[in-house]
Amino acid sequence: MSEFSFRSLTFMLLIALLVWSSNFEACMARRGRHWRQSRAASASSLSKKKGKSSHGGGGSSHHNSGGSSGSKPKSPSHNKAPSPPHNKAPSPSHKKAPSPPQLPKPRDDTPQKGSSSFNVLDFGAKGDGSTDDTKAFQAAWAAACKVEASQIIVPAAYKFLVGPISFSGPYCQPNILFQLDGTIIAPTDPKSWGKGLLQWLEFTKLRGITVQGKGLIDGRGSSWWQDTPYGDPIDDDFKLIVPLNSTAQQHPPMPIRSELSGKMPSIKPTALRFYGSFNVTVTGITIQNSPQCHLKFDNCAGVLVHDMSVSSPGNSPNTDGIHLQNSKQVLIHTTNLACGDDCISIQTGCSDVYVHNVNCGPGHGISIGSLGRDNTKACVSNITVRDIIMHNTMNGVRVKTWQGGSGSVQGVLFSNIQVSEVQLPIVIDQFYCDKSQCKNQTSAVALSGITYERIRGTYTVKPVHFACSDSLPCVDVTLNGIELKPVQEQYHMYEPFCWQTFGELRTPTVPPIACLQIGKPSSNRVNSDHDVC
Repeated sequence: MSEFSFRSLTFMLLIALLVWSSNFEACMARRGRHWRQSRAASASSLSKKKGKSSHGGGGSSHHNSGGSSGSKPKSPSHNKAPSPPHNKAPSPSHKKAPSPPQLPKPRDDTPQKGSSSFNVLDFGAKGDGSTDDTKAFQAAWAAACKVEASQIIVPAAYKFLVGPISFSGPYCQPNILFQLDGTIIAPTDPKSWGKGLLQWLEFTKLRGITVQGKGLIDGRGSSWWQDTPYGDPIDDDFKLIVPLNSTAQQHPPMPIRSELSGKMPSIKPTALRFYGSFNVTVTGITIQNSPQCHLKFDNCAGVLVHDMSVSSPGNSPNTDGIHLQNSKQVLIHTTNLACGDDCISIQTGCSDVYVHNVNCGPGHGISIGSLGRDNTKACVSNITVRDIIMHNTMNGVRVKTWQGGSGSVQGVLFSNIQVSEVQLPIVIDQFYCDKSQCKNQTSAVALSGITYERIRGTYTVKPVHFACSDSLPCVDVTLNGIELKPVQEQYHMYEPFCWQTFGELRTPTVPPIACLQIGKPSSNRVNSDHDVC
């Protein structure tokens, strides 16, 4: 080969090498750019799998910085679905999130103001003293009845005319509060009473009912007292009272009749009655001028009455203050009772009754009975009456039964009774009769275990009157600390009287009560099954 030919070949090889090198660098450059893009994508994917949004944002910034800002709000939903490890992390927070709304649920069952308070004004009551608000009270009760521990509000500064009404169960929720701060008045139109009703305001078959407040229940009873004063039975113990001049009025003068009244029915209503209820409380209110009894509890258990008042004239007929019948576990204290009959009357079926710190007068005192009327069986036991002040009453503490009855009265304590100008401070009368005439009968309610202690003060007629059954004498009658003195010679002053009464004198008495027979009767018969309670 010539030298020219060799140089030509060498130059051609050099040109070919340069061309090939240039193509190789271009190829490698393209491959390098593709590798960086693939690595960036892989890094972004890996960071997303690990759930590290800060790294994922950094990876995307190499690829698309605009996409990273848009992906942040979406990251929880993206993270929850594709990656199980990431789904487990928020699961506790998602389970706890519904919990706070569930916490108040028990409180929803607890009555709160607004949801459990029912104001009678909101149900259409006017409270102007002339519009009949009976339907508004019925509507308010219907709403309150459905809510446990609800409140019916009778606001102050209003006078509500309400006709005969029954706030009744037994399907009402328990522990309803009747907040009485206004005044409720009874209608005086005879048409409102039909042929006569036994009660005006009645609460029946309830569990936990409280009537409280500073309000007034006004029965406007003068309409009833004046129309039929002589058709009603009178207290039989009037016959024991003989004035010095022997001019006692058979019927005391009645209060002036209301001009609004017409001829009222012969059946007179009790102002406020509770029947068949448990855990009943009455406190704070005043009941006045009831046509008949002011406050009555019949077939109730767990009764509490305190810090309330009854107010009616002393000559209003048959207007007992508080009347108990077939009721147990009763506590009455810190009350003021002024009426025309017994301040407190304890009837058949009563037991575990505790009365203390009561002011009584005017009225006929505190009585057990009358019992055994129309040959019925009467059972009364475990009665305590103590710390009582009586002023200007007909009787002090009394037990009265009819001839012909059966059953028993036992376990009675009258203690620390202060009497002032009381006609007959201590009475047992087993010949009670409020009719013109009653026939003599041999059967009687058995009386035993009656204690009188610390009965002190002044009387106007007779200090002690014990008239027990011939066939079934009173036994275990105990006298202790009796000090009774006459006021003046306004009436014939009778000596203590005892008939068929046996028991014990624990201390000397003033005046001496020598008629009480010590011990037990020799002929005392054993009670039959007819007498046992």
